Amino acid sequence: MKVIAGNSNRPLAEAISACLNVPLTKASIRRFSDMEVFVEILENVRGEDVFVIQSTSYPANDNLMELLVTIDALKRGSARRITAVLPYYGYARQDRKTGPRTPISAKLVANLITMAGANRVLTLDLHAGQIQGFFDIPLDNLEAAPVFVKHIQETNKDGDQLVIVSPDVGGVVRARAIAKRLDADLAIIDKRRERAGVSEVMNIIGDVSDRRCILVDDIVDSGGTLCNAAEALIGKGAKSVSAYVTHGVLSGGAVARISASPLEALVTTDSIQATEAVRVSRNVRQLTIATLMAEAISRISEERSVSSLFY
Repeated sequence: MKVIAGNSNRPLAEAISACLNVPLTKASIRRFSDMEVFVEILENVRGEDVFVIQSTSYPANDNLMELLVTIDALKRGSARRITAVLPYYGYARQDRKTGPRTPISAKLVANLITMAGANRVLTLDLHAGQIQGFFDIPLDNLEAAPVFVKHIQETNKDGDQLVIVSPDVGGVVRARAIAKRLDADLAIIDKRRERAGVSEVMNIIGDVSDRRCILVDDIVDSGGTLCNAAEALIGKGAKSVSAYVTHGVLSGGAVARISASPLEALVTTDSIQATEAVRVSRNVRQLTIATLMAEAISRISEERSVSSLFY
């Protein structure tokens, strides 16, 4: 097995490498003066089972191109199998046409990864399950739920009655799965989104009065949805509100917005490398997925079941 790290999230790649007890393969991934990507694999990969760890987070286009060029370099180096490990799959929110003459960019990215030479894909909490069908190669979609459930159990030792809250109707399946693991009740926020990045809370379905509410979602970007949801839950008498979100995109002034909100804590994974604003924030923290990703990589390499990690 060989493990190669891109530049998008080097700390996570190093942590995964340590869990696997497999050193990162030496590679030179650099830019020409016009920012053109150049990749050179500095070790022999002929006949090897290679895993390329690269989140396509900000800057999404640069990191995506870096992934594609690395895959091409490995294919031309005669790697036996190439697995693209994407802790965060960028462009996943563009999984359908939202109007006339609009793209399905998640499908385009899937085509690019496949045509570059990847033999399979390993990712975490896809924004929409149907993205798995965009690939004509095997894809394993891991869940951050076990990591979140363990942390919730460890931090809820005072016996507060929990309510797992989905911030929108589309996230009900994810929230219900975590509620079932915790034997907790479920609540749903019915919201209307007038335009991208702006949401308005309409109704809360379920009893949240004098209970500890935990919002569950897959992506937090501007933070507007979570902050509005937290305010609505507190307004309905919730004892406290925290949020567990897999991918902390946190663009623009999101961290400041969350710090000023009623959210007791926003917990994300390290699928996207933390910015300085996240590291110094009072109520934003990260949980590592290195052990989970490493176990999945090990199982893929040894041709063992990955789904048994969760079911």
